[in-house]
Amino acid sequence: MTSTLPRIQRIAAKAVIFNAHGQVLIVREASTDPDNTQIGDYGLPGGRLEPGHGLHSTLLREVRDETGLIVVRHEVVDAGEWYPVIRGVPHQIVGIFYRCEPTEDDPKVNLSREHDDYAWVLPRQRQRRKYPMMEPDGSVLDGIAKRT
Repeated sequence: MTSTLPRIQRIAAKAVIFNAHGQVLIVREASTDPDNTQIGDYGLPGGRLEPGHGLHSTLLREVRDETGLIVVRHEVVDAGEWYPVIRGVPHQIVGIFYRCEPTEDDPKVNLSREHDDYAWVLPRQRQRRKYPMMEPDGSVLDGIAKRT
């Protein structure tokens, strides 16, 4: 059944956080996430911008809130979109994905209640097969793997 509600368009800032070993941090959406659109799937940390908030400040805040990490933001590595229904309302979310690195050599992840697991994985698909990935995050990692 097609929703009669208008689709809300939002922008998200997402972090592709590389550690010193070339691995990327992925986090699993928990059932305690109030938006719980992809419970049990892994994705990249980040979040949607609120009106009037900056893209880069949102990225750094969301990463800190979701993972406890302080990161340095680098270049944009990809962009993508997805179409979740959040709390009964259809959305189109356009995500901008940034390469980031933690400020610590041995980063300690401290997850928020929105996530219940994490892993450091190599971007290559065969290295992360056991982790069900949400889209477009999995495709972003596939693109990075092809370029490296």
